[in-house]
Amino acid sequence: MRAFVIGNVALDEAVTVEALPAFGASIHGQAGLIDLGGKGANQAIMLGRAGLACRFCAAVGDDSRADDIRARLAAESLEVDLVRIAGVPSDFSIILRTRSGDNAIITTNAAASKLTTAGACAALADATPGDLLVMQGNLSEQTTVAALRHARQTGMQTALNPSPLRAFFGALWSLVDIVFANESEAASLGGTKALLAAGVQQVVLTLGAKGARLVTAEHDILVPAKACEVVDTTGAGDCFMATALASAALRGVALDPRALRHAAAAASITVSRPGTGAAFPNRAELAEILLQP
Repeated sequence: MRAFVIGNVALDEAVTVEALPAFGASIHGQAGLIDLGGKGANQAIMLGRAGLACRFCAAVGDDSRADDIRARLAAESLEVDLVRIAGVPSDFSIILRTRSGDNAIITTNAAASKLTTAGACAALADATPGDLLVMQGNLSEQTTVAALRHARQTGMQTALNPSPLRAFFGALWSLVDIVFANESEAASLGGTKALLAAGVQQVVLTLGAKGARLVTAEHDILVPAKACEVVDTTGAGDCFMATALASAALRGVALDPRALRHAAAAASITVSRPGTGAAFPNRAELAEILLQP
């Protein structure tokens, strides 16, 4: 199996603050890392580090950020297809992080929103039945639908992280096999039962420190989180999703509790470190996790 991730990529700039600011407040903060981020890039990086062959497609602008993004991605175990959009700035995120590990994130999507249906489908040109498409909520409705339809027609398995929430998601569920959502996202989408009734085969509901639930028409299984000291939660959900998908794919099985246990272990490493890509488990750490029962 090969994985194909079509999504966004950004440079993350973190600022540590004592508390998230109230409306109109002016506060001091401490500058942190400039790191590679964006939900699509995060998920692709983790799939590649887990040992799954992965192709990542995203749009970047025509600026120095694009060069930095390209150089950082070159260090990962990925096949990268960056579409340069003239006259558009590359996307970036400002992350406000408290010392307790909570965060608030502002992400631009000028470049991501310009990825065309042709560009997305071209990235899937050599996909074959049984391959995996992973998507999120940063692309336009037209591009998201076109990529999922292409995947369905090819016989690929599809996984969607509906974040950020978009009004058009309700029309996607017949094209999506697996949904990864947190509690608030799932509630906004009508709940796990509604997603399953609309055609989704498996829903993974992430619950933070309470763990995660694997929900299908036949069962609802809770997998506990792994206890750890929380430093920074940025990217933890992306790490969890990608590790779970990779664990199942590498073993040739559907998502199962073991995949979620592997994901919980990987996410516990991520939240114990500052940063996004820099905080993710490396290949050796993931290899050890994926051997666990």
